Amino acid sequence: MTAHDTRTDLKAAAAPGVVDLRSDTVTRPTAEMRRAMAEAEVGDDVYGEDPTVNRLEQRAAEIFGKEAAVFVPTGCMGNLIAIKVWTHHGDEVVCDERSHVNLYELASMSAIAGCMPRIARGEDGILSWKAIEAVIRPKIYFDSQTALVCLENTHNMAGGTLYPTKTVEEICGQAHAAGLKVHLDGARVFNAAVALGESVAQMTRAVDSVMFCLSKGLGAPVGSMLAGSRGFVEKARVYRKMLGGGMRQAGVLAAAGLIALEKSPLRLHEDHANARLLAEGIAGIPGLRLDAGKVRTNIVIFGCEKTGKTAVELCAALQQQGIWAQDTALHSVRFVTHCDVDRAGCERAVAVLRTLLKTK
Repeated sequence: MTAHDTRTDLKAAAAPGVVDLRSDTVTRPTAEMRRAMAEAEVGDDVYGEDPTVNRLEQRAAEIFGKEAAVFVPTGCMGNLIAIKVWTHHGDEVVCDERSHVNLYELASMSAIAGCMPRIARGEDGILSWKAIEAVIRPKIYFDSQTALVCLENTHNMAGGTLYPTKTVEEICGQAHAAGLKVHLDGARVFNAAVALGESVAQMTRAVDSVMFCLSKGLGAPVGSMLAGSRGFVEKARVYRKMLGGGMRQAGVLAAAGLIALEKSPLRLHEDHANARLLAEGIAGIPGLRLDAGKVRTNIVIFGCEKTGKTAVELCAALQQQGIWAQDTALHSVRFVTHCDVDRAGCERAVAVLRTLLKTK
C-alpha cells in the first residue's frame, strides 16, 4: 500500500464528526467569502479587465512591499513561473532536499522549465548560506550553471519550520553578490509571520520573488499570488498564459482571496496553538517520536516506527475512528491544523491515537 492509497480511499469531503487533519488545503470558504464570490464585480482578467482580480493583485503587492503581483490558480504554477522567469534551460536551481519544489511539483522545473534541482541539506529544512554556497557550480563553460535559489517558509516536510529573517537576508545578499536570484516558496508565509511576530513585507523584502497561497491556512477556495518587481510580473503573466493559467472572469475567486488576505492572518495563532496541543499530546504517547518543542506553526509530523505499524497502516486505523491524517514517509505521519478544526477536534485526535496504540 502506498501513500497514494490513503488519499484516494478517503471521501472527497469530511463527513460530520470527522476531524480532517490531512492538510490545510481542505479548508472551506466562509459564509462571508461565499457572499463576496456571489456578488463579485468581474471582467476578463486575460485582458486585465477584472476589477476584483486587479484589487487583489494591488493589495497583495502592497502588503508584501513589492511593485506588483499576479493571481495564479495554484502555488505549484506560481513556483514554476518564477523558476521559468529566473532561469534558462540547462540551469540548476538550489533547493533543500525535502522542499516542495523538489518533491511535490512533478519535476516540473525539469519537465517544463528545463532546469535541474541542485540539492542542499538544511537543518530541519532551513538552508544556510554555507550549505548553499557548497553546491553552487563554478563558472566553467562545461558545467551547468547555478541560476536560482529556492527557499521554503514555512517548510512543509520539516514540520512547519521557520526561516529567521536574518538568515533569509544573509542568503539573499550573498546570492545576489554571486549573480543568483532568490525565490521564496511562501505557501504558508503568513503562518511564519505570525510565529515570528513580523510582517510579511519585512520577511520577504530581500527576495526577488515570492509565492504565497490563499487556499491553505488563509481559507480561500482557490488561488495563489506571485509577487515581485514590475518587470518580473510582466514576464510572469506571459508564462501564466503559456501554462494555461489565464483565467477569464476570475473575480469570483479573487473576491474570496481578498477576504482571506485581509482577515485570515488574524486567526492563524489559533491553528498554531492547536498544533502545539497536538504535539504535546503526541510526544507523551509511547512509541511515537516527536520533539514538541520544534512545533511552532500548524504542521505536526511524528514518527511511528516503534509502534509496529507503517504510517499508512496507522493513518488507516485513525481513519476508522474519524481522524484523518496523512502519511509522508514509511513511518512518518502528518497532522495539519486549520480553521475547520477546533481545539476539541485536536484533543479527540490525541485521545484516539493514544487509545489505538494502547490497545495494540
